[in-house]
Amino acid sequence: MTRSIRAFVALGLWSMLIGGPAAAQQLVLDLPVDEDLSDRLRAVSLLREVLEEPDPADPPTRRDVVAAAQADYARLVTALFEEGHFAPVVSISVDGTEAAALPVVGRRDPVRRVVVSVQAGPRFLFGRARIGPLADDTEIPEAFAPGQPAGTGPIRDAARAAVTRWREEGRAKAAVGGQEIVADHAAARLDATVEIEPGPVVVYGPKTFRGSERVRTEQIRRITDLREGSTFDPEEVRLAARRLQRTGAFASVAIVEGERLVDGNRLPLDITVVEDPPRRFGIGAEVSSSEGLTLSGFHLWRNLTGYADSLRIEAEAKGLGGSTGGEDFGLSFAYNRPATFNRETDLVVTGAVRSIDQEDFESEQIELQALARRIVNDETTFSYGVGYRRSEVTDAFGSRTFNIFSLPLAGTYDRRDEALNPADGYYIETTIRPFVGTETTGGGLRFTADARGYQGFGPGRRSVLAVRFQLGTVVGPDLEDTPPEDLFFSGGGGTVRGQGFQSLAIDQGGGERSGGQSFFGMSTELRQGVTENIGIVGFVDAGWLSAESDWSDPVNHVGAGIGVRYNTGIGPIRFDVGAPVSGPDDGGVRVYIGIGQAF
Repeated sequence: MTRSIRAFVALGLWSMLIGGPAAAQQLVLDLPVDEDLSDRLRAVSLLREVLEEPDPADPPTRRDVVAAAQADYARLVTALFEEGHFAPVVSISVDGTEAAALPVVGRRDPVRRVVVSVQAGPRFLFGRARIGPLADDTEIPEAFAPGQPAGTGPIRDAARAAVTRWREEGRAKAAVGGQEIVADHAAARLDATVEIEPGPVVVYGPKTFRGSERVRTEQIRRITDLREGSTFDPEEVRLAARRLQRTGAFASVAIVEGERLVDGNRLPLDITVVEDPPRRFGIGAEVSSSEGLTLSGFHLWRNLTGYADSLRIEAEAKGLGGSTGGEDFGLSFAYNRPATFNRETDLVVTGAVRSIDQEDFESEQIELQALARRIVNDETTFSYGVGYRRSEVTDAFGSRTFNIFSLPLAGTYDRRDEALNPADGYYIETTIRPFVGTETTGGGLRFTADARGYQGFGPGRRSVLAVRFQLGTVVGPDLEDTPPEDLFFSGGGGTVRGQGFQSLAIDQGGGERSGGQSFFGMSTELRQGVTENIGIVGFVDAGWLSAESDWSDPVNHVGAGIGVRYNTGIGPIRFDVGAPVSGPDDGGVRVYIGIGQAF
């Protein structure tokens, strides 16, 4: 039985089941034997869309069927041209009459039989494939070349590549000037010649600003920094729009090039923004069977002073009902003013007041930082500045007061495909903080690094292997002269799941413990999608801790477990169950619940 007969029988039976007073009793698709081409034609057919799932409350009328049939001529021929078939024969009959000859309105009698017949004809090859003139280093797709399978797609892709490269040279009005496409039906060959008109090199001209109500126009001009008289660069325009979006002050941003040049070679730009609401607030929660409940909330003020700046105040309570230590409380603020030092460098001022009550130390602290944050591109960000922290602590070494001045430097490189649920790419974050103390602590340096990698594989890339490495060390002061909040512990949701929160520490004797000056952590997860929204996870975490910065006499522990993920669309809900594998621990099972992947 040929493919077309099978389609006739199957679709004939199906068509008798669909309802509606004007529904076709038979829809016959006589398509090419080539399965890929046949599927492509089915996908673009409007008739199938109209008749496949009719609304019982509003079944398709004769007018709907005839209009869809007449539209299918162009849709099917376009699809055939895309695939390189330039001599097709397409026939669509409605009750024995060619659909092209039927009026769309007038008759009301029901449609009994629709027949779509497609003869694709031979697959054409390119004979001549020419395009020009071309800018230096233009990369024309390999598919647009003599001897390659012909199609409108390769022609279009070649034209796009040529125009794009000219625009990168500052010729904003580069366009296709003309084309000549000749089909030799006897030889099944297509000769294509595409003419490109590069146009002149243009510069930025006058700008029109629309939609801004609270953000000052001069600040928008400063952030975009598309200076009149500078040579046009499409990537620079894209980055200007990205900088506006990054401020968080706008719901949408559009930079549109003027249709015509003015004053010779000057390109007008229309910059339109839609501002976000001036305020936003949010709450969060995370629970662990050992660390207890963490609650957080924030209030964000957008465009605080008219410079697209923002102020975020956040409160957090940790360890509520936990079995490790007491409860931690914190109140912090973060002020961000974009394009303060230059278009890519923001001013960030942060501060916090915290009360920390851990099993091994207590700390009351106040902290203030002023940073310049440089956003190099979509992947790379770094910051530098000055900081001050005062803390009053009690730990294994007694009660002390620390006053520390620092020069924090941080950088991130983010190549993940998605922040909350990555399946590909990697993420690297490092901090270097030279510091000097005025009382107990001398000078030194604290360094941390966090590297994460993700690789999807298998059908639909529904399996993901995720790995994480964490490193930290304090160089300079002795262990007892280092603020306990700068030391490292291991265990818990952020380091080694299955182990108790901060269960790995340095034994100081007499039942007293402290953090270590060096830490290394490693985590591995295998994430497997089960359904569209549900996935399972297996994980193994390990941590090493040393009292000294030279990594002498390290201690370690390992935890492992399984988890479930439920994808909410904005990020998965996480439910993990872990247990200790090795190391000093009581052997209990621990549960972790949160939003987003563990890393």
